[in-house]
Amino acid sequence: MSEINNTQPIVAVRNLKKSFGDFVAVNDISFSVDKGICFGILGPNGAGKTSTIRMIYGFSPITVGDLFVFGLDIKTQSRIIKARIGVCQQENTLDPDLTVMQNFEVFARYFDLDKKNARERALSLLKFFALEQRQNARATELSGGMVRRLVIARALINQPELLILDEPTTGLDPQSRHQVWEKLESLKKKGITILLTTHYMEEASRLCDQLVIMDEGRILAQGSPQSLISEYTGNDIIEVAEPEDDLRAFSRASGERQEDLGHRLIIYAKDGHELYREICGRFSHKTCILRSATLEDVFLKLTGRELRE
Repeated sequence: MSEINNTQPIVAVRNLKKSFGDFVAVNDISFSVDKGICFGILGPNGAGKTSTIRMIYGFSPITVGDLFVFGLDIKTQSRIIKARIGVCQQENTLDPDLTVMQNFEVFARYFDLDKKNARERALSLLKFFALEQRQNARATELSGGMVRRLVIARALINQPELLILDEPTTGLDPQSRHQVWEKLESLKKKGITILLTTHYMEEASRLCDQLVIMDEGRILAQGSPQSLISEYTGNDIIEVAEPEDDLRAFSRASGERQEDLGHRLIIYAKDGHELYREICGRFSHKTCILRSATLEDVFLKLTGRELRE
């Protein structure tokens, strides 16, 4: 078994491409995931996030490029790689006819775990995810939040070094989402490397040490959440509702980056406090808001504001 040293990335993606006939889902992307971090892949619907991670965990074959996990080539050593990773897909893959514990026991067979070890690990994971009281319940009796925690818990039955999560909190209420985040943060503290896809900017900002933003199969930007904010939007955002031409001209003359949406003017500033005071002083009849920039501002600036179906 290949051992990971401190300098070798857990995942190394080089010029990766995935095509389905004439459609290119992933188009020549490269990135690496270091050990012990949470790495995010962000993008709107159809950006290529799921296609990318399906290649990483060996579900979907590579069209072009190289992909190494634990220093092993996914093309030739996928069986070894799969034994060392945990995968939580978007869909609920629990067997509805089985109890919680039985779902663990059946899943453990994929990793050649005997029933005794499977139950011991399952009980420990159920306790960690606050589900120990539901071990004899059927999967259909669980709430949406419980199901997501259970699917993540089950993905840890083989004690993986890398946990891959495809939109782990989609459809959950805020309380359930925060519960999942707390557990993922605890797993990272235990040394597990996490790779996740998400379109929730708050989720990425809270969990991810490094991330890439994808759209139409390409990587548009990569770095830490704060570095991306600093690079693409600056620290402050000034929003002006229903701006008139004289205010637009003043904003352009300031030299700050801006986005004119017609009904709303968005100004990206490194330090927007002085400019905000000037706008309020000169154009006091306008609705003007000053706020801190977020990862969502970066995301919208790079991927656009049109609805995606």
